[in-house]
Amino acid sequence: MYHLVHITSHNLPYEKVGKNEPVCIADEVPFEIPESWEWVRLGSIGDWGSGATPSRAVPEYYDGDIPWLKTGDLNDGYIKYIPESISKLALEKTSVRLNPTGSILIAMYGATIGKVGILTFPATTNQACCACLPIEIFNEYLFYFLMSQKVAFVKQGEGGAQPNISKEKIVATLMPLPPLAEQYRIVAKIKELFPLVKKYKEAYSAVSSLNNSFPDLLKKSILQEAVQGKLVPQDPSDEPASVLLERIRAEKERLIQEGKIKRDKHESIIYRRDNSHYEKLDGIESCIDDEIPFEIPETWEWIRLGSLFTINPRNNIADDTVIGFIPMPLLKDGFNNSHNYEKRLWKDVKNGFTHFTNNDIVIAKITPCFQNRKSAVIHDLPNGYGAGTTELHVLRDYTKMLYMPYFLMICKTHSFIQNGMKNFSGTAGQQRVGKDFISNYLVPLPPVNEQKRIIEKVNIVINSCDVL
Repeated sequence: MYHLVHITSHNLPYEKVGKNEPVCIADEVPFEIPESWEWVRLGSIGDWGSGATPSRAVPEYYDGDIPWLKTGDLNDGYIKYIPESISKLALEKTSVRLNPTGSILIAMYGATIGKVGILTFPATTNQACCACLPIEIFNEYLFYFLMSQKVAFVKQGEGGAQPNISKEKIVATLMPLPPLAEQYRIVAKIKELFPLVKKYKEAYSAVSSLNNSFPDLLKKSILQEAVQGKLVPQDPSDEPASVLLERIRAEKERLIQEGKIKRDKHESIIYRRDNSHYEKLDGIESCIDDEIPFEIPETWEWIRLGSLFTINPRNNIADDTVIGFIPMPLLKDGFNNSHNYEKRLWKDVKNGFTHFTNNDIVIAKITPCFQNRKSAVIHDLPNGYGAGTTELHVLRDYTKMLYMPYFLMICKTHSFIQNGMKNFSGTAGQQRVGKDFISNYLVPLPPVNEQKRIIEKVNIVINSCDVL
């Protein structure tokens, strides 16, 4: 039994153990307490004991009517249910201890160190749990004190392969002991304040979550404003996108005639008539108003990506050409436009890998890389050529008339990602977005000069978001 006495001439706490002389323990006392309180060791205020695990080799020890608690059953509150039980035989033949109603339990081992509970019925425990029946102490006061010490107990248990705080460490812990009536008042106030603490915690968590997600949410909103023509004003002097499309189609026809690209057998032409949108595909005209997600400025046009780009082209270069090789880890995610590369010889990577060149857009097609926005406009490759992971789709502009960062931005919008996920195929963990989704995806096409102004503005705002 531990006893504490105050030497009033020095106003210092002393401890007397048995017949030994009192010893000053001022270095152990963490803070001052009221005059009417006392410092005590936990071992002096209750009957402490640990539990045991009856041998599993004796089936008769289990499935009885005596609850047997493991530390995972502790809930930092009242224990009202314990799933496992032992028999009276186990209680008689083994070292398990039956703890009465109102006993305070605390976990001593592993990840549950410091978890506590109050028994609402008699129960036994395993050896990882320590139990105390308080003597002349309000059990709920002890319960809340032990809760307050969880961090300290966890710290004491660090360092071993199986962290533990042991019964000895627990009973040697100093506790400030108020008068009994004050213990009840303290517990009543704690119960009054805890719901407010819970509400504050929930509010703080919500605010923290919002603060953490706000930059990404803002970026998504910015990109959506950009593709709807709301981020920068339109310039009447800009050549309309319809004229740009005419030049692109003329250039594609020239390249087809020269044998440099193949004719699209399912060329899509989208146009407006009578305030509706129509598409001519395979010689058949149909209204596509139900596909148009939002209104765009008068000088813009709707078009499918497959009408602007060659999807997943191949390179034809000399075997001894040094090129840039991009595995998936070297393709950055998020809203930036960044990648690294490794130098390789073309002969070593031309087969079994995706091909691309400078100014191509690459888009990761496999989950979770697709959702994480692993995509970029390829740049600064050795000799202008590259190859990389097979888990990429590639967009190539043979006409050289498009501003590629604008279309990369489209591939990073929330709507593009969400629609792509709806079109996933494959098994869980290996789902991919297909070429058809990329080719058929409807995009708003602004005039080229406006594409550049949009990206200039987007970069400014995105960079501002990164410092929030």
